[in-house]
Amino acid sequence: MAGSHILAVMIAAIALTILAEKRGIQPPLLLAAVGVLASFIPGLPRAELAPHVILGLVLPPLLYSAAVDFSFASFIRRIGSILNLGVVLVVVTTAAAGFALGWALPALSLPIAFILGAVVAPPDAVSAVSIGRKLGLPRRLMTILKGESLINDAAALTLFSVAVAAATGRHSFIDSVALYFLYAAGLGTAVGIVLGLVVHRIRKRLENPTLITALAIIVPFAAYGLAEELHASGVMAVVFAGFTLGHNATDLAFAGRIQEREVWRVIDALLEAFAFAYMGLQLPFAIEAARASGFDLAKVSLAAILVLAVVIGTRIAWVMATALLARARHRLLARKLARRGKEPRTAPLSWRENLVLSWTGMRGVVTLAAAAGTPLLTAAGEPLVGREIILPVAFTVAIGTLLLQGMTLPWLIGRLALGDPREADYARAQMAHARRVIDATTVSVIAELREKASPETDIRLATQMLRRARRAAEEHDGDLPAGSAPRRADHRDKILAIARSVLAEQRQALIAERDADRLDDEVLREVLEDIDLEQAVIARRSERLAER
Repeated sequence: MAGSHILAVMIAAIALTILAEKRGIQPPLLLAAVGVLASFIPGLPRAELAPHVILGLVLPPLLYSAAVDFSFASFIRRIGSILNLGVVLVVVTTAAAGFALGWALPALSLPIAFILGAVVAPPDAVSAVSIGRKLGLPRRLMTILKGESLINDAAALTLFSVAVAAATGRHSFIDSVALYFLYAAGLGTAVGIVLGLVVHRIRKRLENPTLITALAIIVPFAAYGLAEELHASGVMAVVFAGFTLGHNATDLAFAGRIQEREVWRVIDALLEAFAFAYMGLQLPFAIEAARASGFDLAKVSLAAILVLAVVIGTRIAWVMATALLARARHRLLARKLARRGKEPRTAPLSWRENLVLSWTGMRGVVTLAAAAGTPLLTAAGEPLVGREIILPVAFTVAIGTLLLQGMTLPWLIGRLALGDPREADYARAQMAHARRVIDATTVSVIAELREKASPETDIRLATQMLRRARRAAEEHDGDLPAGSAPRRADHRDKILAIARSVLAEQRQALIAERDADRLDDEVLREVLEDIDLEQAVIARRSERLAER
């Protein structure tokens, strides 16, 4: 596929995404549908990229961006539920979907069927999280969804690698699937953490936000490539590099953090839009290839529908069954802790929350990228028989879940009224605590300035500037009213220095509260975004006054 064609697909995908959002349509559905229609345009060249390009260039930045934006403390707090859905359920779904496809199409080899099972196993939480955020899903449910979407990709792609090795004859250096899984996940995690720590030490010494962002863009590709060279999980390496850098991003200068956040939003939008449009363009050619290989299209369609039903049904059954076990385990733990005068830190999900969780199984970019990333040839250089089935079935599952579950999820959430008063009270209490820390830090810094005999006028004007900076930041307006600083240059510089000092101390105090486990990490991130904007406003004011 020529570079100009790729750019044309991306431009069209962005335009369609804008249209979908304005019309209230899920962008993936519109992108895929228009891609399919566009593929029938006479003379349009086939959109085709090498499998390793899809897996190596599309997945790493998407996974890294999600990991950087996710609280590692929240991940650990719900680690049991996340591993249950992100690892165990992926294995169960892979097996169920693989056997279902093998039963429906006996001509397929079992490794090919399991490649398809691994491809359709991991849900993509992007749609569910977006819907849940708008409709006010409880934070703990959002944490499980986001954590699952990171871990399940690693589990599914590791199983995908094992199945591909069996189908192509490229056997891995560890024959045991369980040992290979542990090796790939363990070493991938270690590679990600080490790389994240090294990059963090480098970024702390950089002041140029452009260089900070450029380094961040390199990280997911470096983590993925290095881990894959060691036969480890590139996905786990990317995720834990993102966790490490996201947790330590508080040490960076505000300009680097602001720019990096915006850049990753742009990259996410580009890649997600491109992936769905690209798969839509591919589908007719994949169906034709399956027909040319001797598969009956009616049987393939029925097999795809069967796999879709199995994927949806397996998640519902698994979530509800493990919810019973979780509630029983919680009751036993509560009784044991009650004897010591304690109670469990986390409560199990309610039945209504589990019902929503069981219906958030929409497949997305990872499923389609993995399907397109299936090798074309075996180790002997021969065509991989049955590969033609994978993309049509994966496409059916992805679009089917988006239609059936994605379109009805808002209605389900609205009917169940999942708002949790205790969680809302907790969030308000945490935000109030953050504000108290900010106020106490401001008072402390001003008291120190008075002890150093700083002019009272400078302190008063700096405090006024901070209040105005906060209002401007909340309105996303970088300007400050004229007269915020006195005209004399020496007073002006002192006032700006005071404002910067107060904001820097506020940041350090909030981070210390987080590290002492007295402030929720997600609340910290929200408050620090406000402080970043305030610092940006002060910096812009300083630059403007310096030019006069």
